[in-house]
Amino acid sequence: MRLTWRFWLVALLTIALDIPGWVSLQAAETGFSVSVDAAHAQPRQIEETTVAALQRDYGLAWRTLARAWEENHPELLNAAFVGIAKDKLTQAINDQAQHGLRRRTIDRGHKLQIVFYSLDGSAIEMQDTARLEIQWLDGSKVVHSEQSTLYYLVLMSPGENSWKVRALQEVPGF
Repeated sequence: MRLTWRFWLVALLTIALDIPGWVSLQAAETGFSVSVDAAHAQPRQIEETTVAALQRDYGLAWRTLARAWEENHPELLNAAFVGIAKDKLTQAINDQAQHGLRRRTIDRGHKLQIVFYSLDGSAIEMQDTARLEIQWLDGSKVVHSEQSTLYYLVLMSPGENSWKVRALQEVPGF
């Protein structure tokens, strides 16, 4: 098998740009770009396999949320959300549907910083800096659009085979 120059360029850039504590998961894997800084997790360190699973599952949660908003189908949240996050998002989706609106989220990426990883591995708290374009639609017509950097406090816990978003709270900033 002959390796191309593109392979070597990607390999070299991957090594050269490796920043300790940071892992990046690209859009091809989740639908969105998700970077994670796990260097400051307390009270215990987080394993690389756990970071990779969090990236995958958090990216998939946002893809699921975007689809639920756009299609006005809160039952789609069942795959990625539990507890208060699922309850609040379900209510918000039902409210927008009652008003005949839909919400399209164009995701430009997430930067997560893990701040807490419980000793027993049952909970992870993260801060998310999300770059999003949000479009409100009436039928197929965009009635309002805005590009924003939003900040979220996120609590995730392990589920059957994946990490689930238990709390997703927008905050003014970090």
